[in-house]
Amino acid sequence: MFGRKKAPPEFLKLDPYVTFIENAGGSVVTNNILTGVGKVRWASREESNNPVDNGWRFISDIDDQQYLDDSSNSSIADFNTVANIEPAVLKLYTYPVGTDVTLERDGDAVRWVHSDTGLELGNEN
Repeated sequence: MFGRKKAPPEFLKLDPYVTFIENAGGSVVTNNILTGVGKVRWASREESNNPVDNGWRFISDIDDQQYLDDSSNSSIADFNTVANIEPAVLKLYTYPVGTDVTLERDGDAVRWVHSDTGLELGNEN
Protein backbone atom coordinates (compact mmCIF):
# COMPACT_ATOMS: atom_id res chain seq x y z
CA MET A 1 0.00 0.00 0.00
CA PHE A 2 1.26 3.49 -0.81
CA GLY A 3 3.21 5.06 2.03
CA ARG A 4 3.38 1.88 4.12
CA LYS A 5 6.53 -0.07 4.71
CA LYS A 6 6.40 -3.80 4.31
CA ALA A 7 6.71 -5.77 7.52
CA PRO A 8 10.17 -7.14 8.26
CA PRO A 9 10.62 -10.81 7.37
CA GLU A 10 10.33 -13.42 10.09
CA PHE A 11 13.66 -15.22 10.08
CA LEU A 12 14.14 -18.88 10.93
CA LYS A 13 14.53 -19.78 14.59
CA LEU A 14 17.81 -21.68 14.74
CA ASP A 15 17.81 -23.85 17.84
CA PRO A 16 20.33 -25.03 18.64
CA TYR A 17 22.58 -22.39 17.08
CA VAL A 18 26.13 -23.58 16.45
CA THR A 19 29.11 -21.23 16.18
CA PHE A 20 31.30 -23.08 13.69
CA ILE A 21 33.81 -20.27 13.13
CA GLU A 22 34.58 -17.64 15.78
CA ASN A 23 34.40 -14.04 14.52
CA ALA A 24 33.31 -15.24 11.08
CA GLY A 25 31.97 -11.84 10.08
CA GLY A 26 28.84 -10.78 8.29
CA SER A 27 27.56 -11.87 4.89
CA VAL A 28 24.89 -10.38 2.64
CA VAL A 29 22.12 -12.98 2.45
CA THR A 30 18.77 -12.86 0.69
CA ASN A 31 15.80 -12.96 3.02
CA ASN A 32 14.43 -16.00 1.19
CA ILE A 33 17.32 -17.97 2.69
CA LEU A 34 16.97 -16.46 6.16
CA THR A 35 13.23 -17.14 6.27
CA GLY A 36 13.51 -20.68 4.91
CA VAL A 37 11.43 -19.91 1.83
CA GLY A 38 14.36 -20.61 -0.50
CA LYS A 39 17.52 -22.71 -0.30
CA VAL A 40 21.10 -21.52 -0.72
CA ARG A 41 21.95 -21.83 -4.42
CA TRP A 42 24.67 -19.30 -5.29
CA ALA A 43 27.58 -17.87 -3.35
CA SER A 44 30.17 -15.32 -4.32
CA ARG A 45 32.92 -13.53 -2.46
CA GLU A 46 33.53 -9.84 -3.05
CA GLU A 47 35.92 -7.33 -1.52
CA SER A 48 34.85 -6.52 2.03
CA ASN A 49 32.95 -3.28 2.58
CA ASN A 50 34.17 -2.90 6.17
CA PRO A 51 36.10 -4.87 8.83
CA VAL A 52 33.12 -7.01 9.88
CA ASP A 53 32.12 -7.85 6.29
CA ASN A 54 33.67 -11.15 5.20
CA GLY A 55 32.69 -10.54 1.56
CA TRP A 56 30.40 -13.54 1.15
CA ARG A 57 27.08 -13.05 -0.67
CA PHE A 58 24.40 -15.77 -0.71
CA ILE A 59 21.42 -16.01 -3.09
CA SER A 60 18.58 -18.53 -2.96
CA ASP A 61 17.21 -20.86 -5.59
CA ILE A 62 14.03 -18.77 -5.98
CA ASP A 63 15.52 -15.27 -6.16
CA ASP A 64 15.02 -13.53 -9.49
CA GLN A 65 16.54 -10.27 -10.71
CA GLN A 66 13.55 -8.18 -9.62
CA TYR A 67 13.83 -9.61 -6.10
CA LEU A 68 17.59 -9.00 -6.01
CA ASP A 69 17.22 -5.42 -7.27
CA ASP A 70 15.27 -4.51 -4.10
CA SER A 71 17.90 -4.11 -1.37
CA SER A 72 15.25 -4.62 1.33
CA ASN A 73 15.16 -8.29 0.25
CA SER A 74 18.66 -8.87 1.63
CA SER A 75 20.07 -8.70 5.14
CA ILE A 76 23.42 -8.90 6.87
CA ALA A 77 23.81 -12.20 8.73
CA ASP A 78 26.70 -13.82 10.54
CA PHE A 79 28.36 -16.46 8.38
CA ASN A 80 27.51 -19.00 11.11
CA THR A 81 23.81 -18.24 10.67
CA VAL A 82 24.05 -19.22 7.01
CA ALA A 83 26.04 -22.34 7.98
CA ASN A 84 23.32 -23.33 10.45
CA ILE A 85 20.78 -23.11 7.60
CA GLU A 86 23.02 -24.77 4.98
CA PRO A 87 26.11 -26.52 6.41
CA ALA A 88 27.65 -26.88 2.93
CA VAL A 89 28.71 -23.22 3.09
CA LEU A 90 31.39 -24.12 5.65
CA LYS A 91 33.54 -25.45 2.80
CA LEU A 92 33.61 -21.96 1.28
CA TYR A 93 34.80 -19.80 4.14
CA THR A 94 38.51 -19.65 3.25
CA TYR A 95 38.07 -19.33 -0.52
CA PRO A 96 39.34 -16.01 -1.92
CA VAL A 97 37.65 -12.91 -3.27
CA GLY A 98 36.41 -13.68 -6.78
CA THR A 99 35.01 -17.10 -5.88
CA ASP A 100 31.62 -17.57 -7.58
CA VAL A 101 29.97 -20.94 -7.05
CA THR A 102 26.66 -22.77 -7.41
CA LEU A 103 25.36 -25.38 -4.97
CA GLU A 104 24.10 -28.42 -6.86
CA ARG A 105 21.76 -30.86 -5.15
CA ASP A 106 21.17 -34.51 -5.96
CA GLY A 107 18.87 -35.94 -3.32
CA ASP A 108 20.70 -35.54 -0.02
CA ALA A 109 24.07 -35.03 -1.73
CA VAL A 110 25.33 -31.50 -2.39
CA ARG A 111 28.39 -30.16 -4.15
CA TRP A 112 29.74 -26.73 -5.02
CA VAL A 113 30.69 -26.07 -8.64
CA HIS A 114 32.30 -23.00 -10.17
CA SER A 115 29.52 -20.97 -11.77
CA ASP A 116 31.58 -20.20 -14.88
CA THR A 117 33.16 -23.61 -15.59
CA GLY A 118 30.91 -26.15 -13.87
CA LEU A 119 33.99 -27.77 -12.34
CA GLU A 120 33.54 -29.06 -8.82
CA LEU A 121 35.10 -26.91 -6.12
CA GLY A 122 38.33 -28.53 -4.99
CA ASN A 123 38.67 -30.50 -8.24
CA GLU A 124 39.81 -27.65 -10.49
CA ASN A 125 42.82 -29.53 -11.89
